Amino acid sequence: MTPLEAALAGVWLMIPALVPNSAAVLFGGGKPMDFGRSWRGKRVLGDGKTWRGFFGGAASGVVLGLVLMGVAELLDAQDDWGYGSWPSSLCVVLSLAFGSMLGDSAGSLIKRRLDISRGKKAPVLDQYNFVLGAVVMVLVFQPGWFLDHYIEGNSIYGLILFLVVVPLLHRGVNIIGYKLGKKDVPW
Repeated sequence: MTPLEAALAGVWLMIPALVPNSAAVLFGGGKPMDFGRSWRGKRVLGDGKTWRGFFGGAASGVVLGLVLMGVAELLDAQDDWGYGSWPSSLCVVLSLAFGSMLGDSAGSLIKRRLDISRGKKAPVLDQYNFVLGAVVMVLVFQPGWFLDHYIEGNSIYGLILFLVVVPLLHRGVNIIGYKLGKKDVPW
């Protein structure tokens, strides 16, 4: 692949990690993941992290990942634009989607420990918590896939573009969510 193709593939392949964080807002509400409990005088996660949002967001990422798997299969592009062979491809998609939501939840835990209230800005942490969770989860369950698609050869361009695009996408989606009345703040 050329550097440009590798860069575009890098963003394409991470879509199952990008979608859950935004989709969770649409599914949110209901029982908080921390069940309203506090730790050392502060909420563990806060009311913004609910079980419905967690599983709804992750399921959205998985469903979209399955669609992307089908597209790559139809285009006979599994090597560069796909997640590998079955069932390891499903493991990659599940790792990206659920890792994203775990990273987002870990970000909330860190924010509460740093006494940053819900809805307040936490630059870098807000934009990359879900990315880190997805990458760690994939590295645990499918490290070879991550190395092949984001580290080796021209694939490093995919990682670079993805890391540059994430804050832009994050900001844009949050502004849309704010304008639709789904978020209290546009960040």
